[in-house]
Amino acid sequence: MTVITDIEIRACRGGDALNTLDAVSAVQLPGGSRPDFTVITLTTSDGVKGTSFGFGALDAKAAAATMSQVKPFFMGRSPHSSAKNMKDFELFDRRWNHVPIYAYGPFDNACWDIKGKIAEMPVYKMLGAAREEVPLYVSSMFLPGPDEYVAQALSVKAKGYKGYKLHPPGTVEADIACYRAVRKAVGDDFNLMADSVIAYNYEEALKVGRELERLNYLWMEEPVLDVNFNTLKKLREKLDIPICGTEVIAGAQYSTALYIKEDIVDIVRTDVSWRGGLTAVMKTAHLAEAFGVRCELHTTIYHALEMVQLHVALAISNCQFFELCYPTEPLDFGTKNKLEIKDGLLQAPKGPGLGIDYDWDFIDKHTLAIY
Repeated sequence: MTVITDIEIRACRGGDALNTLDAVSAVQLPGGSRPDFTVITLTTSDGVKGTSFGFGALDAKAAAATMSQVKPFFMGRSPHSSAKNMKDFELFDRRWNHVPIYAYGPFDNACWDIKGKIAEMPVYKMLGAAREEVPLYVSSMFLPGPDEYVAQALSVKAKGYKGYKLHPPGTVEADIACYRAVRKAVGDDFNLMADSVIAYNYEEALKVGRELERLNYLWMEEPVLDVNFNTLKKLREKLDIPICGTEVIAGAQYSTALYIKEDIVDIVRTDVSWRGGLTAVMKTAHLAEAFGVRCELHTTIYHALEMVQLHVALAISNCQFFELCYPTEPLDFGTKNKLEIKDGLLQAPKGPGLGIDYDWDFIDKHTLAIY
């Protein structure tokens, strides 16, 4: 039987100098620079390797050390048993671990890479291909004001992307000014979304939501904390614009089921980085589909991880868009092959497994520690 016999976890600094990060400026998400990242590689008893990027948080060494708590669980396990592994990990983690939400996903992704390579098939076809391309929208970082958002939105539209999502400055008056300016600049027919990243209380979110409805934005995302159930539900009942949430909650399909059952949000979120890897994301997406709910995939930040997520996007039918952070260039590193975009549509990957050709020279030069 094929089992996992070796696991390597790399902590990698995004910057070329490998200097210590300024956590205060990093958490403000200014964009324009490479963030820390992790790289997880599983090797089987047959010598097949599977790799996935993982979240680096503010310090890749801290993130990788956390992921090393998952390492003993996967040693000796079959990469083919993704559903069993996910279920068994619930008990393993509950007993004496309690890892962050981003720790498990890369291991599951790497298992799928192994399975695809053994089967000599792209993972999205193993999952059950629903399409061969998916519409792309991009999300801003936090910018100073309306002029900067307008310039970005016009650039995005000119490139043929299918939508633009604002992460606004974070106060009601400033945010509304940005939302209005961008809608006026791009016209009535271009897809716009809003994600305030928990900036509001109930009254503020209601006021902003009313304005977003008038401006014909597609959805209002995470106006308050995902676990602020009561406020989210009140907003959903008061507003016509769809409320989108659940991207940062633990519990994969279990917690998402509660949001759907209790009508807390209109659109659920998941991704292969923070929400448990390919296996968990597929469970969550199918759960949502059964209730007629959209499951929009949250960006995984790094293009090397977006290449993993693309397989899910192509295997489900209740996700309207694929999300990338903008500008895209600083997050496109660590791979020799790239995401292929034609007419604003991301194209299906080629090759077996996840189809990612990693740039190991780049990864080696940015590695801080190996666990």
